[in-house]
Amino acid sequence: MELMELVQEEALVAELKRKLEDEDLKPEQKVLLLNDALNKTLTTAALRSHGAPLAAGKSLLYRSGVLSHCVRLLTPDPRRPRGNWGAAATLAALTSSCCVGVDPGPRSQAFHRLFLPSLMDGLLSLASQLMRRAECPSLFRQVMDSVGWLLRSHTCLTTQVLSSVHYEHIQMCDDVTVSLLCVEMWVQTCTASRDFLSELSDDSVLLLLNEAVGQLAVSADSSVGGAAVRLILLMANQQEEQVQPLLLSFKGLDSLLDKDWKGRGFDQEVDQLIALIQADTRRRPQVCTERERAACLIQAAWRSFQTRRRVKNLNRAVSRLQRTYRARRRRQQQQKEAQQWEEELRYQVCVRRQQARRKFHQKQRQLLQLLPADQVQPYLKECECRAAVLIQSFWRGFRERQRYNNTTRHARTQQQAARTLQRAVRLFLRRRRAAFVPPTTSLLIGQRGLTDSRRLELKRQVEEHISLHPSSQVSHEEAQRLHEEAQLLLSALQGGEQQRRREEQRVEALLAHTHTQLELLREAPPLSVVTTTAADSFLSRSSLVVMRARDSHNAALQAHRLPWWRTLGDSAGHVGVFGQVFLPELEAELGGLFVGGE
Repeated sequence: MELMELVQEEALVAELKRKLEDEDLKPEQKVLLLNDALNKTLTTAALRSHGAPLAAGKSLLYRSGVLSHCVRLLTPDPRRPRGNWGAAATLAALTSSCCVGVDPGPRSQAFHRLFLPSLMDGLLSLASQLMRRAECPSLFRQVMDSVGWLLRSHTCLTTQVLSSVHYEHIQMCDDVTVSLLCVEMWVQTCTASRDFLSELSDDSVLLLLNEAVGQLAVSADSSVGGAAVRLILLMANQQEEQVQPLLLSFKGLDSLLDKDWKGRGFDQEVDQLIALIQADTRRRPQVCTERERAACLIQAAWRSFQTRRRVKNLNRAVSRLQRTYRARRRRQQQQKEAQQWEEELRYQVCVRRQQARRKFHQKQRQLLQLLPADQVQPYLKECECRAAVLIQSFWRGFRERQRYNNTTRHARTQQQAARTLQRAVRLFLRRRRAAFVPPTTSLLIGQRGLTDSRRLELKRQVEEHISLHPSSQVSHEEAQRLHEEAQLLLSALQGGEQQRRREEQRVEALLAHTHTQLELLREAPPLSVVTTTAADSFLSRSSLVVMRARDSHNAALQAHRLPWWRTLGDSAGHVGVFGQVFLPELEAELGGLFVGGE
């Protein structure tokens, strides 16, 4: 009979696990399903004759992974808001009940090191959330009772509870009911098991004493203070040698109890605790002053303020971290989607190109099938020739463009170099002419170069000349005539200077033109490769030059037609005219520069 019931339980647990692994179920539905299944399993096992089937049922729930699903649903998740708080509190109570008296078997180490801490963290997180809701005091009490059951059965979780962030949130609550529940939970835990404190370390005991003494220092409610005093007395009675030295570290505690907690209805317990504290301090008498009490209050207030600020900053940092992580994950998702879209687009383009190429080749094959057999080879050769011509035309165009770019760049560089050389030669000739031109004397007083001393000397000479040669009486008409003659002479002198300057500018322009023509003649191509455009560039726009060139050309042609004995006396004279007359003048003008070619 028991074997059949065990088989039925295993079948029910397997069916429950299969339903929980269904992804279509929402978390609220899973919580309700687990509540019904756990309640039915525990009730059925409790109705049997002895407790062994109950422990076996709990072990079966743990080994099958059902309790792991419970812990996963109790673990806080910001993406999964809770809807039914009552169902969550019921699930917490059922899960903690299943963990009391369970036999994990070979998985005992994982059960105590991983499973139980995860379950306790989920219970404390749920209690912290229920504490913030004013409409859930009974649910908060139910969850705290579940925490107490676990602590009474597994004392190794005490240090985790006292150092948990969620339990610190619960401790900082100003509600008297919450503080009273926390203290009573520890009182019940110590009362249920006399070996509870003996299994704790000194650090865990000190944390528990800090909890009780902190409630005495901060709270003003009689129920909370009485529960804290009872907790300290209970701890001292169970482990006097371990607790009494730790109580001596709380300086001023006996004074605090005497002044703040006398006359609250539990004076006997307060006197007992004061006597316990002063039992060892009589050997070392110490006067507790008002300053020490004030220091204790200030320290407690400062520590509570630091804890609240740290929790506030922690929430802000967690929010910022979550926001940054979500933004980064959103960017990565967008980049991934964009990359997938781009790859899909590239793939579609390749597929369409391949389809178009396949259709083109199919159409070509169909057209070839329509041709007669004797015309297929000529057609294919014609296609190959057309393709070769197209490739050659593209290659030649590319090569010619490169050649044209190189030639244009070389010609542009030569023109720039020619302009630079011409500019340098013109500047050199201008400076050389300016060095050979004699300085002109100033004709007007006040021009540049006449100093003040020279002006005074000329004025003195004029005054001496006037004093030595006094002028005779000159009429106004005579003075007007002399003035006009002087103005005519002055204008003639100025006109001659302007005429000379214009002549010099004209000569400079002719020389620059001549130098340019010489450069062009040096770079002119030979007559074997000369073109019409190159020949037209050497034509002069001056009619006199054109006429002179035409006469010289005709004379040269006539000289070539004459017999050799008629040209014996003219060749030397011709060479002398160009070689001995014009060339020396040009050499003198250029200042020793070499003019190539005769």
